[in-house]
Amino acid sequence: MPQLDVLDTENKKVGNIEAATSVFDVKVNNHLIKQYVVLQQASRRLGTACTKSSYGQLSGSGKKPWRQKGTGRARVGKTRSAIWRGGLTIFGPTQRDYSFKMNKKARKQALRSALTDCFQGNHIAVVDKIDLEKPKTKEVVRIIKSLGLPEKTLFLVSEKNENLELAVRNLPTVNVLPVEGLNVYDLLLHEKIVCTPETVKKLEERLG
Repeated sequence: MPQLDVLDTENKKVGNIEAATSVFDVKVNNHLIKQYVVLQQASRRLGTACTKSSYGQLSGSGKKPWRQKGTGRARVGKTRSAIWRGGLTIFGPTQRDYSFKMNKKARKQALRSALTDCFQGNHIAVVDKIDLEKPKTKEVVRIIKSLGLPEKTLFLVSEKNENLELAVRNLPTVNVLPVEGLNVYDLLLHEKIVCTPETVKKLEERLG
């Protein structure tokens, strides 16, 4: 079974834990990882671009502007035609939903693949505990420097940690996520994933 070193906030090893093979040592499926990321990005697209593509959306009369023959002008049926100013738009964008579905089994396997990739790339750090007495940004900065963490760091917590969440708000590239909110995009976006032994066990319960 894969093993992870457990550190304290002073970057000293205080033990190790065994990680589940079914979560941290699976065959990496890059196709599922990409599909999950595309799903997340597609779900965030607003799809609000819209043009008036039907006569019912237009204002103005549908009356024939002049008689069919005898004026010397081209025949015209209405002034709201697509070739007239103020007319409808042909094949213009309309409101739409870009999101699509991915089954639960595939999503779990994508997360396992991403976690395995992080483990193999040494992008996971396990800390015995992350307790802040006060929601102070300088305390988080001290922990980050002590552990030698990179600029883009994700703190993964097993339960709500309000002090930690408030403390990282002034750090634009540092984020906090609960286990329930873990996703492939955030795993790939951050250079280091920091969690506790309790978080690892909860991950195994969710994905095992």
